[in-house]
Amino acid sequence: MAVTSHLAKLSSVPLNRHGSSSFSFSLLPCSEFLHIQSNTASMSTSWSLGINGSRKQSKPMSVRCMASSFGSRLEESVKKTVAHNPVVVYSKSWCSYSSEVKSLFKKLGVKPLVIELDELGAQGPQVQKVLERLTGQHTVPNVFIGGKQVGGCTDTVKLYHKGELESLLSKATAKSKEN
Repeated sequence: MAVTSHLAKLSSVPLNRHGSSSFSFSLLPCSEFLHIQSNTASMSTSWSLGINGSRKQSKPMSVRCMASSFGSRLEESVKKTVAHNPVVVYSKSWCSYSSEVKSLFKKLGVKPLVIELDELGAQGPQVQKVLERLTGQHTVPNVFIGGKQVGGCTDTVKLYHKGELESLLSKATAKSKEN
C-alpha cells in the first residue's frame, strides 16, 4: 500500500542510519512530495520520521522523492493548453451545463478544445483540482477564451446575451492566427 505525505515546507530529509558506517544517505532532496511505499519483501531496516523530527525504527520501506511534483507539472500543462488554444472548455460529458456551452459554441461556429475530465481516468479529478487552484472555480464547464477564464455556463451565456462573447471569440481567434 502506498502512502503519500504532503510536506510543503520540507526541502530535504536526513536519512542517516545510526550505527552503520557503510550505509548512509546524507540529505535526500525533496520538492513537495515524499512518497513512502511499504516493502514487506525487503528484510532491511527502515526509519520513519516523527512530526518533531524524531526517528523510530519501523517496517521496511522504500523512499522515493520527486524532483517536481505531479501537481505542478499538471498545472503547467493546463496553463500551456489554455495559452495555446483560442477557446478551451474543461467539461464532463454527462454535465448539462457543459453540454449547453458546447452547443452554444457549435451554434456560433466555434470549435473549442474540449477536455472531458470524466474521460481522463484518475487524472480528471486532479486536473479539476488544478483548475480550482488556478481559477477559484470548482465546477464545470470551466471556459477559457484567449487565454483568460470567462467562467462557467452562466457566465458564458451572459456574455452571449450581452453581445460580448462574439467579440471575445473573434479577438482570441485572430490572436491565435498571429502566433
